[in-house]
Amino acid sequence: GLCDLREEGKMIEVVLNDRLGKKVRVKCNEDDTIGDLKKLVAAQTGTRPEKIRIQKWYNIYKDHITLKDYEIHDGMGLELYYN
Repeated sequence: GLCDLREEGKMIEVVLNDRLGKKVRVKCNEDDTIGDLKKLVAAQTGTRPEKIRIQKWYNIYKDHITLKDYEIHDGMGLELYYN
């Protein structure tokens, strides 16, 4: 709502689906960058962050952009690829 400071950096959960049908659920902050998200995914999957590519349709997300700027919201599904 209006002037609601708690809206700043709220926690969200995103669901990443890889091509094998595996789902990775990650709790993060909407102010986190895609690079931060990759580190969280890496920790859960045992993959190195630089091997991870996150995209939606044909839009490949860039590391330095925040989830909020990409309008990634709570419960949103993203595609997970391993380079």
